[in-house]
Amino acid sequence: MTTADTAVRQATAAATAAVRNPALSRSEAARAGRAALASLPGFTRGDALASVVLTAAAPHRMAVYHRRAHASLHSLGIPLTHASGRYGRYIAVLDDLLSQAPSPAHAWTPRNLDIALYCLSPNSAGMGSA
Repeated sequence: MTTADTAVRQATAAATAAVRNPALSRSEAARAGRAALASLPGFTRGDALASVVLTAAAPHRMAVYHRRAHASLHSLGIPLTHASGRYGRYIAVLDDLLSQAPSPAHAWTPRNLDIALYCLSPNSAGMGSA
């Protein structure tokens, strides 16, 4: 509540423009959108909250990051580190999985896949925070 409304609007407008930009790949858009939100309180660490905002801005391009989805990727043998830039890498992983998916899953959005990954993992113990 201490952040000026204009600063919040400026950051969210930049994030929205980035994730909706068809000239950027999904992972590039995710990185740019995530970076635009990083200056706001509550968005400096972790990707869960930021990913919800970005997915709301571009539901057919972005996906929600959750530690349970991360745990599912890990259980499938798909590495995703917690290093800086994780959300962009997460979207790139989802894009790769979708590009290899058989019918009818090849028509899924990244959001469809993040939901499936979330449901695949009943327990995310040991994966760290979202």
